Amino acid sequence: MRDPDGEAYVLTASNAGADRHPAWYLNLAADPAVTLQVGAETFAATARRATPAEAERLWPVVVTAMPSYAGYREATDREIPLVLVTAPGEVT
Repeated sequence: MRDPDGEAYVLTASNAGADRHPAWYLNLAADPAVTLQVGAETFAATARRATPAEAERLWPVVVTAMPSYAGYREATDREIPLVLVTAPGEVT
């Protein structure tokens, strides 16, 4: 989903509420350079974990867009990371 207050795309590393991060999140943590496809457009981008303040602002937006994420958060003791992905030249 797109961050309604910025230029970033928001990814949710929920792993369906499992007690471990999804492999793709670990890959992004190791190498934040990604290729993102949105519709027919593909572009180079950079991923980073949302700050605590960003996550606090974005979680209600994420849950509104996809209510199942509320249940995923309740199903695990780990903090589910939100990842912000931006293309070169975009600022978050």
